[in-house]
Amino acid sequence: MMAAERIRAGLRKSKRGLPMEAFAIVGDPDDPETWKLPHHTRAIFRALTGKLDIEATVDWDRTPAAVAALSPEGYRGQRVTATPWQILQAANHLAGHYLKAGKDLPDTLAALIGQ
Repeated sequence: MMAAERIRAGLRKSKRGLPMEAFAIVGDPDDPETWKLPHHTRAIFRALTGKLDIEATVDWDRTPAAVAALSPEGYRGQRVTATPWQILQAANHLAGHYLKAGKDLPDTLAALIGQ
């Protein structure tokens, strides 16, 4: 393996400058095209190295769009393409951020997770 190939192989995959941990749905960890519903800032890289609490990296401007995309009405009329299990997992993940931040759950999340 050439040096450039080794370097690329060791780099963390990203989509729009974000690691997979910034997305509520990760279909295939090796395929960024399957990562959906970004809801963290780039500060998540600092959280992944232990320099920052991951909850401090939630992008509260972007998170409502991720929540809306889980609803049957979708975000701007388009629901995320995902399995029912992925939608439920994403809803639970996003609900966790809301609860840890002391924020009320949006109706969409409350309905999806049964609260």
